[in-house]
Amino acid sequence: MADEPRSRRHRRHNRAPLATDPTSFDTAETAPRARAAHARRAHRRGRAWIIAGVVVVGLLAASVGAAYLYARHRFDAIPKLTVHHETYAVPGKPFNILEIGSDSRVGLSGALARQTGASTGQVSGQRSDVVKIMHVDPAAGTISILSIPRDTTVTLLANQSLYGRFNRINVNYGSGPSLLAQTITANFGIPINYTVQVSFGGLVNAAEAVGGVYLDFPYPAHDSYSGLKITHAGCQLVNGAAALAVARSRHYYYNVKGNGLWPANAINLTYAQLAQDGWIYDGTSDYGRIDRQNAFLRAMIDRVKGSLGNPLAMNAFLSSIPQGVSIDSKFTLNQMIGLALKFRHFNPANMRTYTLATTGATVNGADLLFVQQPAAQQMLVDIFGSELVAPTNPPPNEAFQTPAPPNLTTSVTSSSTTSAPSHASTSTTPTTSTTLPTTATPSFDPVPCAGP
Repeated sequence: MADEPRSRRHRRHNRAPLATDPTSFDTAETAPRARAAHARRAHRRGRAWIIAGVVVVGLLAASVGAAYLYARHRFDAIPKLTVHHETYAVPGKPFNILEIGSDSRVGLSGALARQTGASTGQVSGQRSDVVKIMHVDPAAGTISILSIPRDTTVTLLANQSLYGRFNRINVNYGSGPSLLAQTITANFGIPINYTVQVSFGGLVNAAEAVGGVYLDFPYPAHDSYSGLKITHAGCQLVNGAAALAVARSRHYYYNVKGNGLWPANAINLTYAQLAQDGWIYDGTSDYGRIDRQNAFLRAMIDRVKGSLGNPLAMNAFLSSIPQGVSIDSKFTLNQMIGLALKFRHFNPANMRTYTLATTGATVNGADLLFVQQPAAQQMLVDIFGSELVAPTNPPPNEAFQTPAPPNLTTSVTSSSTTSAPSHASTSTTPTTSTTLPTTATPSFDPVPCAGP
């Protein structure tokens, strides 16, 4: 159907590893497929980036709320990661945490397992679709988060016989977090000091442990692929399956008429037909998902901070951490307690969020993102400053050349947020623009709220 919604029609993102020849990206993926096959693959490959930062910040805060010996017991039970190619973090100085979201279904059961395909064997292994880097400055008391979309094209350091010299950043995760950390530093000059990894189950467990988070939805919302079903507008508790659905949602619809009833025959309707009933499609895909994840993260921090005085809540939170979460082996309990004390009054509304400046292109049928210069480098300089090192393997531009990044100084006015394209049924890939860092989200997206 010519006017079929992009969520069902345009699904070439990250279907398969890119070809070794950079001029023949994903040629096989351009073949037509039946509608049913599209739906099955979309469900099977409902790859979502899980909000690793939610557990990082939560753990920092939760460490203060328990007796030291009990906290030590819980801390020792958390699985640890040994990641190579990390840089030593100087005590008291800014440091960077690589946050990896895995779509592993390990630990999910019942309805959640069925919702994500785990119980039917549709999904195996683990992937990482979006990468975040949390920049923490203890002296300034600030936290900034840089998101790198999954389709960002980088220069690979390994597995070039499989994926070519250039490919999407998320192919690196198949070889483990060490290669991903090394690739980020080599391409962007960002030193990685620590790494945290979270699965679907890790997000669900953390959200349930604090009793869910409160989000204010301006409109009813729906995402058939992630299972999101928000039937009415307003501030509401989001927990369990709904929490996971918000974090995974990148085929997001909202109803401007306030009608929360999703049409039973929606798969057969066009954008225009859905719009007649008030349903508008957020065509920004991964960019929109990043915005919603950041809103969820702020709401989660609020809930964790609010539970500090409740020993039972802290016990539940700490008990859930080992299930689906792995942290860097270099993290120490004393270090986390110190950071928790430092940031115990941190207002999550002040957390600065950025999405790497990119521009979209289609190469032989494959939708790719290329780093947009000089905007991307200006953003990196604004976030990481003098911590940046010279990239050894810069990412390619649209001509598949790898020029060194421009030499820029810190700007007090320039960073990045995602710019949202129109909601027309086109295949235009969103780009990012350089604007002031802001906590604002699109008018149709949820924002944290206080709850009852």
